[in-house]
Parts: sequence; C-alpha cells; structure tokens
Amino acid sequence: MIFFIDTAEIDDVKEFYDWGIVDGVTTNPSLIAKSGGNQKEIITKLAEIVDGPISAEVLATDFDGMIKEGSELAKIHQNVVIKVPMTIDGLKATYWFHKNHIRTNVTLVFSANQALLAAKNGASYVSPFIGRLDDIGHTGLELIREIKTIFDNYNFETKILAASIRSTQHVKDVALAGSDVATIPPKLLKQLIKHPLTDIGLEKFLADAKK
Repeated sequence: MIFFIDTAEIDDVKEFYDWGIVDGVTTNPSLIAKSGGNQKEIITKLAEIVDGPISAEVLATDFDGMIKEGSELAKIHQNVVIKVPMTIDGLKATYWFHKNHIRTNVTLVFSANQALLAAKNGASYVSPFIGRLDDIGHTGLELIREIKTIFDNYNFETKILAASIRSTQHVKDVALAGSDVATIPPKLLKQLIKHPLTDIGLEKFLADAKK
C-alpha cells in the first residue's frame, strides 16, 4: 500500500520520509495556510525532499483558472500532481490535464458516481473523504469498497486515494478494503507504530538482558 503524508510542514515531511514509509505528499489550501508559507515555495521544497507524487491544489474554481494555475504548478517539478475539485469545471480540467499529460488528483469525492466520472476523464487519483462522510452519519469505508469494485470492473487506471483519515482504524480499514493509497496526517503516522505490548515486551527483553 502507498502512504502519502498529509501536511505542508517541511520538517514533518523530512522526519517521516527518513523513516522510509512515505511515498508522497498531499497538500491543500488549509494545510498551506497553516504552514504560513507560499504554495509554490513549499511545493518546490517538498520536491527536493520526496521522490514521489506531490499533490498541489488549484485555488481557481473556473476551468480557465484551473488550467492556468495547474499548468504553472506542474512546471515546478515532474512529480507534482494537480489537485482539482469534483465540480463540472474540475472534471473538464481533469480531462484537459489528462490529454496534456499532467497528472491529477480529483479531491472532495463523496460518492462512487463522482469517482466514476473522474476516472472516465483520466484522473490519476480520486480522493474520497471518508472521515467527513463518517461525520454526517454515512460510512466512508463503504465508499472505498464501492469505488474499488467499479474500478476493478472496468480496469480503470485511476488510483483510490483514501483521504480525511481520522484514526489508525481508518488506515487498517482502507487497507483491507483495497485502497491504493492512504494519505495520513503526521500524528497518525506516529500512532501506527505504537502498541502497548510492544513497549512491554521491549522492556522485558532489556531487563532480561541486563541480568
């Protein structure tokens, strides 16, 4: 399974990339704003650290604006993937980028039909937001399963990128459901490695070794 780290904090990316488990990075306007940096500068720095896909989101909501912004972002580095929203203009932009050999990540996906449309237009990734679905009483995991079935039925090359992951249980669940990618906040990446029995076992081994 592919792991992306969901952050725009350069130090976090450096730390976890050194672990060897991070394959790419996802960013969004909120994460960029939280970091206090400029998007192009941050994406440039990330590309110097990570040898893998780096999602950079357009701020424009109209087709022409998306194409202009996305084309500029794509020039930063060959690993940049343009994030576009699941809207009519976003779908049109996805198709344009696909024809012009620019990879895309269609974000804010909340239904299997949306994922299907994005895949038909050549999206490289679709990002179903499972945590936000759980928040309103739906089951985000079921959406992953539905998209997986549809993509397998028709051999779409589009990858499922599970987003809005809120817990270590989410990580396990989307892996079991067959999601190609999970984008995970730094805090959760640290939690994945922890288990109380591991700590207890290590303490016992060290105590026995001292004897």
